[in-house]
Amino acid sequence: MSQAGRHFYKMSGSGNDFVIFDTRAEPAGRLADPAVMSEICARRTGVGADGVVFVERPRAGGDVLMKYFNSDGSPATMCGNAALCVTSMLLGAGGDRSMTIESDDGLLSSRMHGGLPEVDLRPVQVVKPEVPIPLEPGERRIGFAQAGVPHLVVLVDDVQTVDVVERGRFLRRHASNPQGANVNFVSRRRDGWAIRTYERGVEGETLACGTGAIATAVLLSAWGEAGGVEVALHTRSGRELTVRLRRQGEAWNPTLRGEGRLVFEGTLQL
Repeated sequence: MSQAGRHFYKMSGSGNDFVIFDTRAEPAGRLADPAVMSEICARRTGVGADGVVFVERPRAGGDVLMKYFNSDGSPATMCGNAALCVTSMLLGAGGDRSMTIESDDGLLSSRMHGGLPEVDLRPVQVVKPEVPIPLEPGERRIGFAQAGVPHLVVLVDDVQTVDVVERGRFLRRHASNPQGANVNFVSRRRDGWAIRTYERGVEGETLACGTGAIATAVLLSAWGEAGGVEVALHTRSGRELTVRLRRQGEAWNPTLRGEGRLVFEGTLQL
């Protein structure tokens, strides 16, 4: 750690918040220690975030490499809202510009369009519209989709009445998915859909989840619940994530659009 500390960006993707370090010039070093990342993400004693992002030099033809870690320091293959934040951070809001992000899930095309970031994520090919899990009162269906990371999606009567932490914790480790999964609860509202998410690695409810929005849009479409190619999902933060889907054979090709807002910048001393 240098005497000057390490500069960081605190960013919010529809309430899904991150501490982002630009490590292209100076390697992450101690910042990559899971225990240190956990301290950074602690809400009352650290910066506070759902995860840590390192923006590294590209290795496979992209403009940058994005490495994402949950708030407990565990790595995740993909985070949609983190990709939106990185796009916004690097391209800025001025004009329509594009870039390519390398990730553990492959190359992603992203851009600023109309002042908002959007990113084309990898095709969703593993979709199970029905998962053999007993339904609780108020639940209609449970499905699974691998959208960069594994997700269960639960169609419910009203997400506002769901005990997301209790039910999410149970489903997150259900035997039907040995890897563990994020759990998304979704219900219809007048102007689209309302979504709430329990995230593994955070082990609690987050205010938004980009890959969860994608998995949910795919399953709503597979169930015949969502008409058209665009699904609007209203997150717990009150902000909207929009998923545009293009079907190609058995695969769903998703584009995620939403917020990528700089909250503040700072210097971290360890």
